[in-house]
Amino acid sequence: MLDHRLAKPALPPCTVVLGAGFLGGAAADAIEAAGGRVERIGRAQVDLLADGAFEFLAEQLRPDDVLVVASAEAPCKDGGMLARNIAMMNTVVAALKRQPVAHVIYVSSDAVYRDKAEPLTETDCAEPGSLQGVMHLARERMLLDESGLPVGILRPTLVYGAKDPHDGYGPNRFRRLALDGKDITLVGDGEERRDHILVEDVGELIRRMVMHRSAGVLNAATGEVHSFREVAEMIAARVRMRIMIKGTERVGGMPHNGYRSFNPSATFYAFPDFRYTPLAEGLAKVHRHVTGG
Repeated sequence: MLDHRLAKPALPPCTVVLGAGFLGGAAADAIEAAGGRVERIGRAQVDLLADGAFEFLAEQLRPDDVLVVASAEAPCKDGGMLARNIAMMNTVVAALKRQPVAHVIYVSSDAVYRDKAEPLTETDCAEPGSLQGVMHLARERMLLDESGLPVGILRPTLVYGAKDPHDGYGPNRFRRLALDGKDITLVGDGEERRDHILVEDVGELIRRMVMHRSAGVLNAATGEVHSFREVAEMIAARVRMRIMIKGTERVGGMPHNGYRSFNPSATFYAFPDFRYTPLAEGLAKVHRHVTGG
């Protein structure tokens, strides 16, 4: 659950967004749209793995800033990536020790949770079954245990949006295939049911956490699950070309045992007027953004 350290929300003098790509960029856009001042720091400004990077980062920070950390090599697939991600967070922690800020928000992942047949909540055990989850959980603990600062942690589930850079299996890849007039190939019959969240919703939740200086943990998930076949059908229906949706023979077991859902009650408790974008509405929004119509 989140603890709002500001009962009356207020923008900080500046929000520094470290890693202003897909997720960080959505957060920066949401904060700027609310009238906030944002400083975006990407790899072009600082390589967090470079010698002395913590000194540069510390020089960009001020005591009353809020720092949003959304920089990672992801998805984390091997030990080398894990080590680099830990090294990147060592840089962030060293910078914060040199120049503390008012508040830190870390953009993590739902991969920190172990699988469960019932909807997941923020109180469930963080026992990751993947290097992606191990990486994020380790970085969470580094900030919580070493920075000495108030930390808010947001754990999004599968994120989709027009500017997705990863082409991950699901809405992002299916959309690109359909718009190119290519058939959509599913893993197995696409029967796994997962929760998908629009990137602008993630950005909005980060904005609210910034304005409330929220500490604690919050999942970013809609509470609705759809099979990958359903997702593919929704996307194929939006293009003028005839797109075939093909199943394949599955090799190995289904990730997360084919089902991963969330109870979003904590979101609505923290932000009673917030509304998650339903999947069909979000896919339509992304389609309009990409096609201009």
